[in-house]
Amino acid sequence: MYIPFDQLPPQSRVWIYQASRPLTEAEQAEIERTMERFATEWSSHGKGLQSSAALLHGRFLVLANNEEATASSGCSIDASVRFVRELEQQLGVSFLDRTQLAFLNEGEVELVSVPELKAKVETGDINRNTLYFDTLITNYGELQQAWPRPAGNSWLSRYF
Repeated sequence: MYIPFDQLPPQSRVWIYQASRPLTEAEQAEIERTMERFATEWSSHGKGLQSSAALLHGRFLVLANNEEATASSGCSIDASVRFVRELEQQLGVSFLDRTQLAFLNEGEVELVSVPELKAKVETGDINRNTLYFDTLITNYGELQQAWPRPAGNSWLSRYF
């Protein structure tokens, strides 16, 4: 069962997928329609999930499930990954590349490769206060309250 994204309970589980490039307006519109359709049909062992989906900052696919209503299972998570892979092929964009980190730089999403990170920290281009889109966030409440978050308040803190 689909529920509007802004009506998810704070404890809802989220999965965040980051696009490897900016998405065009046409791609964003298509993704939003497709994501809502997927969330409406998403199920776990034949039981519909109380789920939602959103495209944030024109770049991040967020799938969500109210785990208190119906817990997601390995099969339902596998179905969501298949869905994301289908989008990748359809659009010619990667959503599963975890070697790129996203930062908010002057109002724009900037991707930095993991190997580049240390140099960017050393030059001061990225510091502990630079806003970071942490794709490891796992619940809706944290997404609403602390996303993006200062890099120093994430797993990146070890670089500062």
